[in-house]
Amino acid sequence: MTSLAEIAARFPKLDPALMESRLRRPGSNARVIIDTDTANEIDDQYAVAWALLSPERLRLEGVTAVPFSFQHHREGLIKSVEILRNGGPQNEVEEKFMGGLGGWAQRIIDAGRKAEEVKFVSPEEGVELSYQEILTIFEKCGVPSKGKVFRGAPGYLTDYDTPLETESTRFIIEQARKRDEGPVYILAMGALTNIASALLVAPDIIDNIVVVWTASFPSYAPFCNAPSLNLVQDKLASRLLFECGVPHVYLPGYHVGAQLKISHPEMEKFVKPKGAIGAYLWHLYTNNPLHEMFAITGQETKTWVIWDIINVAWLFDDDYVSMRMTTSPALNEELYWETDADRHMMAEAYDLNRDAIYEDFYRTLERAP
Repeated sequence: MTSLAEIAARFPKLDPALMESRLRRPGSNARVIIDTDTANEIDDQYAVAWALLSPERLRLEGVTAVPFSFQHHREGLIKSVEILRNGGPQNEVEEKFMGGLGGWAQRIIDAGRKAEEVKFVSPEEGVELSYQEILTIFEKCGVPSKGKVFRGAPGYLTDYDTPLETESTRFIIEQARKRDEGPVYILAMGALTNIASALLVAPDIIDNIVVVWTASFPSYAPFCNAPSLNLVQDKLASRLLFECGVPHVYLPGYHVGAQLKISHPEMEKFVKPKGAIGAYLWHLYTNNPLHEMFAITGQETKTWVIWDIINVAWLFDDDYVSMRMTTSPALNEELYWETDADRHMMAEAYDLNRDAIYEDFYRTLERAP
């Protein structure tokens, strides 16, 4: 089985000047692929809609569907509920085991539910649901989807020798090899399986793609990155991104993207009345599938983070997402960052202008049919 270091050695090393130019925000009409787990919750739909309704600001080559699944939480949730029903953690082992699942487990108990009854879709189901949801967003925005939407991987990487070749992988490679048309920016809003597979099949494409990914903690944070769904679902793909030397704009979800909360009254006033897509986004907000999964109640008094619009915000305006140039960390097997000033460059977000982003989004919805 080929190691990560051996795989990374197969990739071309980009000239530092080329790397730096790739990491800057492009001007209007940049070539874009959106790689998205659109049916995972409700945030990707906002990002895709914002892009579809902004044809003068980007050249959308296509949208690729990403697998998703919360199945990796099933065993831990069942055990956490059992621990709480037995009086709570009795030792450090049980306390550590529960980790961040305690609140979820308690809500399951309070709702009189059984953890075993929580429905978790498989990655294969997830990618098909995402594919169909992408088509729905195109329809609600009044934009033709023919030739623009592609099914992605039905699962995750199991090793670096077996990339998952799909129509999404082939599409990414095809677009990346159109070098006379300029680089393609992949707005990555889920697990990196499609992108990693494309890189493993065709390492040469790293000089003509930029991966703009949102996930996890900032590279300077001392925390384990396991809570990040986008990162933890496909650990091999996540580690490859930071190791192979592809130009990478990193948009941390925690502390940065997490500021992109929107409330029930804002949704009702600024989104709901805006055509078919506004009505659909309102429906998603008020029928959030994760409310059911996580046993969240009292939704009208709670906000929700629309994480993935950070990718589109970065693309649209320098003032929306504050960036810094740094070096790419390594992601170790325990999913902690290891930093090294001698590694290749990476652009990383450290803050954002939440109000300006949403004001732009609301203005864009005004043109919705």
